[in-house]
Amino acid sequence: MFPAARRPRGRHAPGADDDRARSRRRPRLRAVLAGGLVLGIGLTATVAAWTDTEYSVATFTAGTFSIVGATDGATFTDHASAPGATLSFAVAPTALVPNTTVYALYSVKTAATSVAGTVQLTADAANSTGLGAYLTYGVTSIAGTTCSSGTFAGGTVIVATASATTVSAAGSQSLSAAGGSVVNYCFAVTLPSSASNAAQGTTLTAHWTFAGAA
Repeated sequence: MFPAARRPRGRHAPGADDDRARSRRRPRLRAVLAGGLVLGIGLTATVAAWTDTEYSVATFTAGTFSIVGATDGATFTDHASAPGATLSFAVAPTALVPNTTVYALYSVKTAATSVAGTVQLTADAANSTGLGAYLTYGVTSIAGTTCSSGTFAGGTVIVATASATTVSAAGSQSLSAAGGSVVNYCFAVTLPSSASNAAQGTTLTAHWTFAGAA
């Protein structure tokens, strides 16, 4: 009898063991491929996003502000520089005697193309010279354009009665846009009964400013 053939060391015939080893490697390969597939989907979703854009535009234009005045409550015009409009007193203030009061109207509104704003009466410091050292005055805002002792008394006080001619209004009055409202100022200027003989023959050219703001 011949002795049985020996298997070479380190080698074995292909069989069940090799099949099991290959089976163990396949899941790892599938896992790697699956991971690559998921990564590929993620990259595609990021690159292929849809976009859209909206735009807007706006044009801006500044408005204008302007006021106009009238001594008769009707004929409004721009008096942009001194001396300005001359107040029209119902009784001419050319021969004042003690205990005499004269009245005059001045109306203010915004121009036709103006925005809304305010107006404030300011008295000139030089109003205290000459006869101004003896005169007193007051101003009220009245509803109509007739400035008299009666309408003055019933108006809204702008400058208190018997104030020095250098006193300005403490506040401002509102003006609507495009001449929508009018402020009618009624001036009452008085030579008091206490005026001394030194007042005789003196004169004063008084100035008031109507300062508008928007």
